[in-house]
Amino acid sequence: MGLPNAGKSTVFNALTAGGARVEAYPFCTIDPHRGVAGVPDERLDRLHSLYPEKRKVPTTIEVVDIAGLVAGAAQGEGLGNQFLAEIRGCEAILHVVRCFKDESIAHPTGSVNVRRDVEMVEAELLLKDLETLQRRKERTAKVARTGDRAAKAELELLVRLIDGVKAAMPLRDLPLAPAEQNQLKDLSPLTAKPVLYVANLGEEGENQHFEALRSLAEGKGAPWIALRGRLEAEVAEAAQGPDERMAFLSEWGIEQPALEKLLQAAYRLLKLVTFYTVDGPEVRAWTVVQGTRAPDAGAEIHGDFRDRFVLAEVMDPEVLWSAGTEKTLRDAGKITRAGRDYVVHDGDVIHFICA
Repeated sequence: MGLPNAGKSTVFNALTAGGARVEAYPFCTIDPHRGVAGVPDERLDRLHSLYPEKRKVPTTIEVVDIAGLVAGAAQGEGLGNQFLAEIRGCEAILHVVRCFKDESIAHPTGSVNVRRDVEMVEAELLLKDLETLQRRKERTAKVARTGDRAAKAELELLVRLIDGVKAAMPLRDLPLAPAEQNQLKDLSPLTAKPVLYVANLGEEGENQHFEALRSLAEGKGAPWIALRGRLEAEVAEAAQGPDERMAFLSEWGIEQPALEKLLQAAYRLLKLVTFYTVDGPEVRAWTVVQGTRAPDAGAEIHGDFRDRFVLAEVMDPEVLWSAGTEKTLRDAGKITRAGRDYVVHDGDVIHFICA
């Protein structure tokens, strides 16, 4: 998300090579663009080298490019209602902030001012959450007046949340107990979602606008990445495969593609880990939240695995690569047999054994 002409569609294309329409005027993006990108994964590549006859299947990330937000979006200005509805279905927000100068691309307010631009977008999210919470409060208050204890407790929570939003405090920054966070799930408030700030730079690279965004993000304790959206989008479209893409980018001094930067930051933001399976015809990567136990990780593969789970055979990928074959590892007794309470670690290679 971001203001019109911040470069959202350009960044989208850099990430997914999705071919979103890019024009130098507001609202060239009307319908949301969706792109699915395979996650670059060196561990998966190395694991696949041990099973070259099998198909390699990376985990994926879906990126949605939606219409630019303008002042008044919470009241339906511009394409505000559509914009805000799309955000509700996402797990995290990539807030693209214009950090480049280009007289040929109009800024909706006439000039680039990072702090003002960020606050304009975030104010609209707060206003929409305020509207959502107040509607819920009205309904809950009616039930609470009957003496319903659960409704009374929810009403107290809603009053606290509304006070926070009125004070321009995003819900993600309010101290909420896990049970209170669960109460909010069906509302899917916008400011409860984690945010990653994306500094969209020009070909000249870092400048005072970038420094302003970095300072602002760090002041909020929020993650950020910087990328040259137009350059990377052009390379993504022109390059024939990842090797050629990387060769082009290295000529511009870019050591890590935008997609890899984004994924690393997104994984940290969403607290994700990756585990691998090598059963059947595939060597495959899977993504779960940190702290996920083995039966729930198995359910990512098939829902029955949770209830039918017996045990998990877990291999350390480094030890497996050193051994060269799974048989060598098994003969050496270096495969761990784990029960239902086992917490999946990033990089685990797992055989799920079910009844």
